[in-house]
Amino acid sequence: MNQDYITPNEWSIIENGFDKSNVKSSESLFSLGNGAMGQRANFEEDYSGPSFQGSYIGGIYYPDKTRVGWWKNGYPEYFAKVLNAPNFIGIHITIEGETFDLNTCKEVKNFKRELNMKEGWHKRSFIATLPNDIQIEVEATRFLSLAHNEVGVINYNITPLNASANISYAPYIDAGITNQDSNWDDKFWNILGSQTEDHQAFIRSHTMKTNYQVCTFMESRLLINHEQVELSPEVFKTDAKVALKYTTKVNANDCFTLQKIAGYTTSLNYAEDQLINAAKQVLQTTNQLGYLQLLQEQKEAWSSIWEMSDISINGDVKAQQGIRFNIFQLNQTYTGTDHRLNIGPKGFTGEKYGGSTYWDTEAYCLPFYMATKNQEVAKNLLKYRYKHLDKAIENAEKLGFENGAALYPMVTMNGEESHNEWEITFEEIHRNGAIAFAIFNYHRFTNDYSYIVDMGMEVLIAIARFWQQRATFSKQKNQYVILGVTGPNEYENNVNNNFYTNYMAKWCIDYMLENFEILKENYPEDFSRILHKTKLTEVELTQMKAVSDKMYFPFSEEHQVYLQQDGFLDKEMIKVSDLDPKLRPINQYWSWDRILRSPYIKQADTLQGFYFFEDHFSTEELERHFDFYEPFTVHESSLSPCVHSIQAALLNRMDQAYQFYLRTSRLDLDDYNKEVEEGCHITSMAGTWMSIVEGFGGMRVKNNQLHFAPKIPSQWDSYSFKVNFRNQILTVTVSKSGVDFQLKGAEQIQVMVNGESRTIQAETVSA
Repeated sequence: MNQDYITPNEWSIIENGFDKSNVKSSESLFSLGNGAMGQRANFEEDYSGPSFQGSYIGGIYYPDKTRVGWWKNGYPEYFAKVLNAPNFIGIHITIEGETFDLNTCKEVKNFKRELNMKEGWHKRSFIATLPNDIQIEVEATRFLSLAHNEVGVINYNITPLNASANISYAPYIDAGITNQDSNWDDKFWNILGSQTEDHQAFIRSHTMKTNYQVCTFMESRLLINHEQVELSPEVFKTDAKVALKYTTKVNANDCFTLQKIAGYTTSLNYAEDQLINAAKQVLQTTNQLGYLQLLQEQKEAWSSIWEMSDISINGDVKAQQGIRFNIFQLNQTYTGTDHRLNIGPKGFTGEKYGGSTYWDTEAYCLPFYMATKNQEVAKNLLKYRYKHLDKAIENAEKLGFENGAALYPMVTMNGEESHNEWEITFEEIHRNGAIAFAIFNYHRFTNDYSYIVDMGMEVLIAIARFWQQRATFSKQKNQYVILGVTGPNEYENNVNNNFYTNYMAKWCIDYMLENFEILKENYPEDFSRILHKTKLTEVELTQMKAVSDKMYFPFSEEHQVYLQQDGFLDKEMIKVSDLDPKLRPINQYWSWDRILRSPYIKQADTLQGFYFFEDHFSTEELERHFDFYEPFTVHESSLSPCVHSIQAALLNRMDQAYQFYLRTSRLDLDDYNKEVEEGCHITSMAGTWMSIVEGFGGMRVKNNQLHFAPKIPSQWDSYSFKVNFRNQILTVTVSKSGVDFQLKGAEQIQVMVNGESRTIQAETVSA
C-alpha cells in the first residue's frame, strides 16, 4: 500500500496531522534548495525521534576510501560522498525550563506542514502541549533564498496559549556533523575556530582531504507581537557548536518571534581568509532587507521560474501536484548559473548514491533545462563534461585504453570515477554514449553549433576512440562485438553484446565522423586546431569506420526483435504479471543471483535505444519491441516509467501512458519504492516533464523544426506547457478539442502538427 498522507493540492505539498512514522519521509518530500545549497526538512527545534539530518553545499564533497575486501587494477580508490554540511537551522527552545520537542509533547494537534511550491517556502503550524502542561501555538516558516543563494531564512513564532511563560530561543550553528553513509566512520570535517559578535556567530571549518573551506554563519532578531525587541544573548560555545540564547517572559496570547538568517560562504567563491568578512557582508545586505522583503524577493524569483517552466493540468489534481513537485525540485537542485555544479540523483534531499553526476544528467535532465531555461544553462551542463575530459581520459587509461580514449565516469564529483560496484564501474560503459547524445540533442534543439566547434568535437573524438578500442572483432561472426558489459538494465551484469550499448557505440562513431566532415569543410582553422590537439589520424578514422560498419546486433528471427543481449532468450521467460505481488519489488525479496538469472528488466534498455533513436525505427518495430520487453519490465528504477510513458503515448496506448506518467510523477509523493525517507529521485523528475512534453505533447525537433503529435489522457480536461525554442517562447495548450499555440518572440515560426504545417504568428511584446 502506497503512502497516502500527502493531501492533493495543485500548488502545495501538504501534510495534515502529526505522525511520527512519517517524519523521515516528510524530511525528504519537504526539502528545500536554491541551486547552491539545500537541506532536508528537519525540524528547527530539538527532535528526539527518528530523523535523518541533512544539509548540503553544492560542489563540496569528501573522497571516502572505498571499502571492498579485494582490489582490481583500475578500481576507484574512493567513493565521492555528498557531504552532510554544518547545520545552520537549529534552534534550542525551552519553555519554563522544559525543552520543546515534538517527540515528547503530551499532545500535538492542528499540525499542518506545507511546502508552497508557487512561492518557494516551507511552513509548519500546530498547537502542542508540553510535559509541563503549557500549551503553545507554533508557526515556523523557512526558505532558502534564490536571490541571495548563500542564505536561508527562518521566521519562528511561539504563542503561549494557557499561561504566560519564560521562553528561551537559543539559535545555533553546529559543525559537528557526520554522514550516515560513511564507509569507515571517517571524520569528514575539521573545525578551525568560531567567533561571536553581537547577534552574529561564525564557525570556520574545512573538509578533510579535499580541504574545502566553509564559514557557517547566523544572525538573529527577536520580536514580540511583530515589534522588534532588544535582548542580550548568552553565548554558549563548544568545539563544534555556537549558540546565542535569548530569554524573556511572554504573556499568554502574545507572539514571540525569532528571525534567523544563516548560511554558508565557501572557498569555491572566496579567498579562504575572507570567508568571515564575506559572511558579514552577506548578513549586512540581507538584514537590511529584512524578513518580509526577503520573502517577497523569494516569491518574485519563483514566479519568474514558474512563468517559463510550469505545466498546468486541468481536471486531475494528483497529476497536477505530481508534475509541479517534480519541476519544483529540479529548479531547487540546479539553476544553471555555475558550470562547476550538476544534478545529483538525490539533489539536496539525501546522501544516497554519492556523487553529483550520473548519466542521468545527459539522458534525462538536459531536455528539461534546455527547453525551460535559456540555452546557456544547458550549455553549462555540456561544459561541465568538457572540463572533465582530461579526467575521463585518465579513467580510460587506468583500464588499459590508450591514445586519448575517454571513459566518462558512472559517478563523479570532479571527473574521476568514484563508483564502487565493479559491474557498474567497469561494465556500464553505455554512459559514454549519453554524453555524445547530449551534444547531438543540444545542437538539434538550439541550432547552436559553437559548442561542438569550441569543445564538443574533442569529447566526441575521445569517446569514439574508446568505442573503437573497446570493440572486439569476432572471426566467428565476422563482425565487431562488445563483451562483458552491463546495459541500462542493471539486473543483467557481465553480458555480451547488449543491444543498446552496441547501438550507442556505432552511433557515437558515426556522429563523430559526420562532425569531422562538417568541421573540415566549414571550420578549417578550428579543424586544424582540433587535429593538432587530438592527434587524430587517418588510420584511426579507418579503424573507427570499420567498427561502425561491422557492428553486431543480436536479433531473434523468431520474435523479430533485437535481443537485449546474446543470452536473453536462454532465460526462463515468465512475465511480470505472473509473479507473486507479495515478492515485489524483487530487489528487496530476491537474491542478486536469482535476479541476474531472471528475464526481469529494471528499466528501459533496448527500448532506451528506441527512445533515443526513434527516427531509426518504424512505429511497427517500436510496437513489436515494446510488446516484447515491457511485460518483463519491473520498473524498479526511477528512470523507467517515463520512457515507457512516452513510447506508450506514441503507440496510442493512452491508458498505459497515463499510468506510467502517474508512476513517474508521484514516485516520491506516493513512495512507490518504499524508500523516500532516503531522499527524492531528482534526476528522474526530468523524465516526468518529458512524459508530458514528448509523450502526451508529442514534441520532437526534426529538420530544424518543432513537430507535435498531441494527445490527451481521458482523465484530463486540458494541459499546457511552454518551450523556449531558439529564444522564442512557445506556449502549447492541448484540450479534447485540439491544440492551440501562443508565441512570444521576434518572428513567426512554422511548426508541424500531426504532419501538417502550421504558421504561428508572434505576439507583439512591448519593450
